[in-house]
Amino acid sequence: ATCARKISTIRIFFKYLTITTNMLKINPAQNLETPKLNKRLPRYLTLEDSEKLLTITADDEENKNKERDFAIITLFLNCGLRLSELVGINISDIRFDECMLTVIGKGNKERSIYLNDSCIQAINAYLGIRKSALAKKDSKNSDKALFLSSYKQRISKRTVENVVSRELQKAGLDTTKYSTHKLRHTAATLMYKYGQVDIRALQELLGHQSISTTEIYTHVDNEEVRNAVNSNPLAKFNNKIIKK
Repeated sequence: ATCARKISTIRIFFKYLTITTNMLKINPAQNLETPKLNKRLPRYLTLEDSEKLLTITADDEENKNKERDFAIITLFLNCGLRLSELVGINISDIRFDECMLTVIGKGNKERSIYLNDSCIQAINAYLGIRKSALAKKDSKNSDKALFLSSYKQRISKRTVENVVSRELQKAGLDTTKYSTHKLRHTAATLMYKYGQVDIRALQELLGHQSISTTEIYTHVDNEEVRNAVNSNPLAKFNNKIIKK
């Protein structure tokens, strides 16, 4: 991927020198070959694994930040947020009357995300704990961030990664395969697979600039393809021959 990106940069540069500015008569990069990139399908949790992760997090009585961590994982799995988007959420970004959340995505682009009942309930449960905790301590060090660390400051990306990793481990899921970004993949896959979400709507929800990035989620599940093959009227024809 790195080679392909750098070769593309070189080609564009020499194209500029030869065509746009005429500084060169011959383009020395015109025969450069770009390595073929194999598209990898994103890893994601199954619906059962997602439910197990949420249950484990919600029932973790030993975790003093249980409500916060449950709200974090709920938002990841329901909204497909990026890690940077989640830690950047301010309470003022949530419009509870409209059940909407505003986040700042890649390229400093702002987008709105609708929050379902699970998200609203999880956030409200956490806000109750958050307010009582701040009332007992000096709140001058806290800002308007939704998610706070144990030091009452905006939660860091590293802390969120540790939270997700710990809860995945408690749920018996492989932490070498799954991460915060895999929860984003999970949300997108579950919405596409079970919610029959239009690909354009999914693109807007995830904040993808190109539809080709979103289209990868149309290939992650082979169940429909398998059903299509099995529905072929000739699928069981060989059984008749074998019986004869």
